[in-house]
Amino acid sequence: MSDPIRLTQYSHGAGCGCKIAPAVLHTMLSCMNRETHYPNLVVGNDTKDDAAVVDLGDGTGIVSTTDFFMPIVDDPHTFGRIAAANAISDIYAMGGTPLMAIAILGWPVDKLAPEVAGEVLEGGRSICAEAGIPLAGGHSIDSPEPIFGLAVTGRVPLANLKANASAHIGDVLFLTKPLGVGMVTTAEKKGLVSKEHILSAIECMTSLNKVGEKLSELPAVNAMTDVTGFGFMGHLLEMCQGSGTAAQIDVKAVPTLDRVALMEYHKQGCVPGGARRNFMSYGEFLDLPEGFTRDLLCDPQTSGGLLVSVGSESVESVKEILREFNLPVSIVGVITEHTAGHKIVTIQE
Repeated sequence: MSDPIRLTQYSHGAGCGCKIAPAVLHTMLSCMNRETHYPNLVVGNDTKDDAAVVDLGDGTGIVSTTDFFMPIVDDPHTFGRIAAANAISDIYAMGGTPLMAIAILGWPVDKLAPEVAGEVLEGGRSICAEAGIPLAGGHSIDSPEPIFGLAVTGRVPLANLKANASAHIGDVLFLTKPLGVGMVTTAEKKGLVSKEHILSAIECMTSLNKVGEKLSELPAVNAMTDVTGFGFMGHLLEMCQGSGTAAQIDVKAVPTLDRVALMEYHKQGCVPGGARRNFMSYGEFLDLPEGFTRDLLCDPQTSGGLLVSVGSESVESVKEILREFNLPVSIVGVITEHTAGHKIVTIQE
């Protein structure tokens, strides 16, 4: 019997940890000519939001996004499911409803059989089915490493559109999935992970963020984004910088996978390279000392949860919705006024 395929051995990175560091991406985007104005473009890349939105002129907008990466787990079908859930998440993070997806596939045809790619595609299709949309086509190339993801199109009532840059001072913050996926999957790549912990991480990564569509109906949900490759701190910073605010985070309230296990993996050096790159990119804006907490809060999340900024009048409604979806119900922080000369994000442990 042939040995099972271990997809992670064919790539230098894993999941959203493959993302280009925020500071490097900022340099790339700054080279673009932005003189052309498109009046129907409601959300572009100016605020580093999760997806682009175009006004259709009838009170709704088309939401468009794409996301793809290299394997974060060894099983091909599971890799496809995780990559698809991660891509579709951007639509939910804008408050939208996904309509259809097309596949993006890069495959080392000289190293891995086409049947293995078929398992990846079937995994992606199965998540699309859970979201109620077709995997309607796509594009493939011969590449040195396996790559998979989706381009997803959705629709949103513009009254329900949730940008990442519209947090208000006094809002409270919710996070709908636990942190720690990057540490656990790094432990898997090192051969140190327990079956229980990797299964918990996979369940987290393959869970759709459908709750975003429901949360968007609440007017006092002021801002929303999903937490992926830039880590919890990176996506919170984008929210604060876009809205001209600051934030204070209660570390003990932040949901995580098994914290004791994560601390043990951390001691064994299971820290994704992306976590350290993330901190190097934006650490100057954080009051966050070196150690486990810093690496956890900067840990690249693949198909992470939604970070939701909520006005006081809708806090109880948000809690009720989160319970309905069996998601963590805890306030992880608060949006505050940003004072010049002070860090944008501070923490209390």
